[in-house]
Amino acid sequence: MARVKGSVGEQQQPVSFIERLAGSEGFCALFREGMSLVEEAASYLDGDGRIEAKALPRTEALAYAAESMRLTTRLMQIASWLLLQRAVNQGELTRHQAASNRHRVKLREQELASAPEIFQRLPQRLCDLSLQSLRLQARIIHLDRLIYAPEPVRAAPAPALSPVEAQIAKLRAAFAQ
Repeated sequence: MARVKGSVGEQQQPVSFIERLAGSEGFCALFREGMSLVEEAASYLDGDGRIEAKALPRTEALAYAAESMRLTTRLMQIASWLLLQRAVNQGELTRHQAASNRHRVKLREQELASAPEIFQRLPQRLCDLSLQSLRLQARIIHLDRLIYAPEPVRAAPAPALSPVEAQIAKLRAAFAQ
């Protein structure tokens, strides 16, 4: 956090860089990327993905089903989080309201559902979408932790030593050697 300079006698207010980041063009780009990935995955899974899944052998077909469900779940969490942050940025909710249990999107890190050797045999487009969603999820979880991290506990300043106590401390230090 940085401090905003004010007039003499005016209370200085901290500026949260993460608040600025959440409302920045960087967030807008992240929002567009996330929503675009949601649309792309939905289009694939409802179109070419269905056709590709029908042509797979049994083991790969089961892995396809598991990966597509995990991809859908991951992308719905991402979309929910992005929409919530946009609502905060547009003033529809406060950051405090967004952090409440009622509104909070609980992001969970998800791995791939399949073993690597089976995952590699799945349709390339599903693999690409899954890996893109994992990278986006990691970025969003990192940002979520920055935004909603608990405020650091500020320690109370140590009481100043009186001049007599300071002299006694110096004498003790000198004799301790």
